[in-house]
Amino acid sequence: MRKMTEEFLKAAFSGESQAHMKYGIFSDVAERNGFPNVARLFKAIAYAERVHATNHARELGIIGDPKENLQAAIDGENFEVSEMYPVYKNTAELQQENGAVKSTHYALEAEKIHAAMYEKAKQSVEGGKDIKIGAVYICPVCGYTVEGEVPGKCPVCSTAGKQFKKFE
Repeated sequence: MRKMTEEFLKAAFSGESQAHMKYGIFSDVAERNGFPNVARLFKAIAYAERVHATNHARELGIIGDPKENLQAAIDGENFEVSEMYPVYKNTAELQQENGAVKSTHYALEAEKIHAAMYEKAKQSVEGGKDIKIGAVYICPVCGYTVEGEVPGKCPVCSTAGKQFKKFE
């Protein structure tokens, strides 16, 4: 692929990915505010944006087999833990942006767990087996992630465990 086309597709992938997430968030807000049809519209178009992002990712060669995808996820999480979020958090602290300090701290702590979970999954896949994993719970405030049993309260942000979202 020629460099200009590749750069444009990367920018399009980023834009479509952000639109997918943003519209999903907007859908949640509309739902909470009593506008279920607006929520459904946002949710539907968010899906369309995901389709666009997937098409761009395919053309860019981002999508691999499960082992390659897990390694890409591990690499991404480790980058966020070791380089990205520490720098972002330090900058936010320096500039006294308390909300940004909190959000980057939350993400940093969750990304550490995600990297370890992906590593465990990759080891299973390399052995030719699917990972053995129980229910996964996510804190809706900070993204803290735990497999198995929900804590009484989130160890990162103190949100009550009963508020965690369950994935099984």
